[in-house]
Amino acid sequence: MNTTPETDLREREIALLESAQDGQTTTSVQLFQDLILYYYRHFGRDLPWRHTADPYHILVSEIMLQQTQVERVVPKYTAFLEAFPSIDALAAAPLPDLLMVWSGLGYNRRAISLQTTAVMLRDEYNGIIPADPEELRRLPGIGKATAAAICAYAFNMPVVYIETNIRQLIIHYFFQGADDIPDTALVPVLEKALYRDAPRDFYSGMMDYGTDLRKRRKNQNTRSRHYHRQAPFAGSDREIRGEILRLLLKQKEMPGDLLFTSCNADPVRVQRIVCDLEKEGFVRLDAGVYTIRDDTRVS
Repeated sequence: MNTTPETDLREREIALLESAQDGQTTTSVQLFQDLILYYYRHFGRDLPWRHTADPYHILVSEIMLQQTQVERVVPKYTAFLEAFPSIDALAAAPLPDLLMVWSGLGYNRRAISLQTTAVMLRDEYNGIIPADPEELRRLPGIGKATAAAICAYAFNMPVVYIETNIRQLIIHYFFQGADDIPDTALVPVLEKALYRDAPRDFYSGMMDYGTDLRKRRKNQNTRSRHYHRQAPFAGSDREIRGEILRLLLKQKEMPGDLLFTSCNADPVRVQRIVCDLEKEGFVRLDAGVYTIRDDTRVS
C-alpha cells in the first residue's frame, strides 16, 4: 500500500516523539535529522535566496527576515537586489532611494544598518563578507543568530544558533512537558542534533518545518524562558514612524506643523517620533521644514 508524503511525515513525527521521551539518544537524534531532511525534501518552500550562495544576497535576506514574515520579504528582496546589486551600489545609495525600496518592510533602522554594513565591508574588508561569525558580529545590525545564519546559508558552515523556529522544534521534541526553558539548555541539544553534512539544507528544513508545526500545534515557544508576545503593530510607534517616512518620501519636504497633523495620531506623539527620527539620522530639519536626509554614505 502506497503512502503519501503527508502520511509518512506524520508517522515520522510520532516515532520521534516516542523516541525523544527518553531524552536525546542516538536514535532520537537520527530520527530528528531524518524528519527535518524529509520535510525539506518534500515540503520545503521555494524561496529566492535559496537559489544562491552569494554572501551579499544572503546578508540582505537575513537582515530583511529579522522580525518580518517571509511572504513580505520575497518581493522586497528581489526589488532590493535589482536596485542595489552589489555592496558598492548599496554603500553609495542616497538614503531616500534606500528607504523607498525598503518601504513596507518596517523596522527602517535595519535599512540604515545594512547600508552602514555595506560601507564597512567596502572600506575595511575589500568588499568581501567574512565567513566568520565573530567578524560578522562586528557589523551593524548583525547579532549572534544573524551572523550564524549568514555563515550557514552562504558558506554551508555547521554553526549552532537558536532562533524562533529552531526553538520551536527543539522544545517540542526534546523538552516534552518542561516549561521555563532557557536557550542555554537548547544549544547543546542542537549541537548534537545538527546535520553537519549539509547545514544549509538542514537549517532551511528547520525553518520551514518550525513554521508548519506552529500552524498545526500550540506555539511551543510559550514554554521558553525568553518568550515575549509582540506588541500589536496597529497604532504603535512603529506604524507611525512608517507613515511619517512615507509622507516625506512622497512630499519630499513638509513643514513641521503640517507633518505633525498629517498622521492619524496625536500631533504631540507624532512630533516626538519625528524628533526621534531626526536623532537617528532618518530626517533633517531646516528652517522648520523636514526632509529625508539626502546625503549618501560615500566617503
